[in-house]
Amino acid sequence: MSDMSFKVFNELRLEGKLCDVVIKVDGIAFNAHKNILCGCSPYFRTLFTSDWNSTEKRVFNIPGVSPEMMKLIIEYAYTGSLRVTVENVEHLMVAADQFCVTGITRACCDFLEAQLCPENCIGIWKFADFYFCPELRQRAYQFILHHFEEIGYTSEEFLELTLSQLCDIIEKDDLNVEQEEVVFDTILRWIAHAQATRRSSISVLLRKVRMALMSADYFMNKVKKNSLVKDCDECKPIIINALRAMYDLDMNKSSSSQICNPMVRLRLPYTILLSIGGWSSNGPTNTTEAYDTRADRWVNVTLEESPRLAYHGVATLNGFVYCVGGYDNVNYFSNVRKFNPVTCTWHQVAPMHSRRCYVSVAVLDGLIYAMGGFDGYVRHSSAEQYEPESNQWTLISPMNMQRSDASATTLHGKVYICGGFNGSEYLLSAECFCPQTNQWTMIAPMRTRRSGLGVTAYDDQVYVVGGYDGTNRLRSAEVYDPLTNSWRYAPPMFNPRSNFGIEVVEGQMFVMGGFNGFTVTVNVECYNERDDKWYDVQDMSVSRSALSCCVVSGLPNVTQYTTPRDSQQAHHGDRPSASNSSPSA
Repeated sequence: MSDMSFKVFNELRLEGKLCDVVIKVDGIAFNAHKNILCGCSPYFRTLFTSDWNSTEKRVFNIPGVSPEMMKLIIEYAYTGSLRVTVENVEHLMVAADQFCVTGITRACCDFLEAQLCPENCIGIWKFADFYFCPELRQRAYQFILHHFEEIGYTSEEFLELTLSQLCDIIEKDDLNVEQEEVVFDTILRWIAHAQATRRSSISVLLRKVRMALMSADYFMNKVKKNSLVKDCDECKPIIINALRAMYDLDMNKSSSSQICNPMVRLRLPYTILLSIGGWSSNGPTNTTEAYDTRADRWVNVTLEESPRLAYHGVATLNGFVYCVGGYDNVNYFSNVRKFNPVTCTWHQVAPMHSRRCYVSVAVLDGLIYAMGGFDGYVRHSSAEQYEPESNQWTLISPMNMQRSDASATTLHGKVYICGGFNGSEYLLSAECFCPQTNQWTMIAPMRTRRSGLGVTAYDDQVYVVGGYDGTNRLRSAEVYDPLTNSWRYAPPMFNPRSNFGIEVVEGQMFVMGGFNGFTVTVNVECYNERDDKWYDVQDMSVSRSALSCCVVSGLPNVTQYTTPRDSQQAHHGDRPSASNSSPSA
């Protein structure tokens, strides 16, 4: 039936005309048409056509549902739409299950998925399991795994998990915890909620904790000496095995005997750092590497169809990676390509208004911003923004300065761009863009001229790192505070570099690759603001400058971007965690 036909039948229903059935619920009568209800619900089709009901029967009393829910179901049968709310979603799901209205079930699942948060995700997971909504159940389960740290420390629903449910969660590779200590902490919280009945569960749960990945101090003082653990005979061999595993890991990090040891097996990272393209020793490259933060390893994930580009920009938006502009040793591009990290496919999207090599790219409020750059003739002051739903680029107000080889980030609803080259001088200046006013405003200049620098938002401030001042490649870093409109120096990197990648991952600022004044480099290092120190990180496999980087989170196929857990154990402890850091020389 057409939409117009449904509209006509709904008008007839509301007017009480040509109706051939009356649905009664708790004394409330609803006029309807049998054909419409049959088309919506197998329940009604069976009710109206079964041998035990006469085809002439007009009035049906329906038990087990409220008049309010029946009204919504009948309205949905005629209109194909309904308003799901926090107040009615549970009752709607029950009614949809009773009357087999799959469209309402789907609408309720979509609504609940959109409502997922640390406070309610466990309840939604259980709810979806009870009403057999496998897709919603899986989405809620993944949400629990991805947000486990916050849930484990704060959620009241977490305390009501059964032992088997808690085991099912904490044993998973993709449980998102930066430190294994979190798992033990949350186990103690769960047991303390009903200690009399749960204290005996400690030995079962302790087997699920990858204790060899803990810091030695935490293990010896918080786990081994814990009263629940000490008082449980079943825990003693588990602790001994953990000590052996920690010793083996310390003595021989790649021992094959560790591969199947659950106490050593690395968790999968929630966030993956991608380094894309750049200029290698042989010119522009299509090399793409993924950094596995848990294993401190780079994985080559290059696809044959990946573009060979340098001096381009990269941005992540709505789960896609956008590669903007760039240079291939012949052409300066306005092209924009979109990469789907789940299907591992590239697609062309709308080009920019201008060709932009040395482009600066940032993402704010669902839009991609491309600023400045070089088209082979002119250094741009122009800027434009991309809206993915309409697949269109729109010019915005130009910057106050021509800038190529600058770098940009977003913070507190504004776009910040710093440094660069205007064709004749290396720039100290920086400015910010306000989307509400469509205006660029100069901010305090940096303390050092920087072209080919890295810029990122970190710890509610704007960090600028490295670059070229016209004479030297730089190690220095400085930090801009928007509240005081002032800059201060931060600790310098170990290595000078320009035209490198920069991103913040799991609370640490990574810089990778670039040109050090003599050669392109594979070197990677990271800065931890809490320690105010830089640390060495595993090198990339391909030396590159003029690369661009981004982060992608929550990938269902994250194992395609990580070190294999079943065939290789990577180093643990080469890079600092939040609580166990040591500087690298």
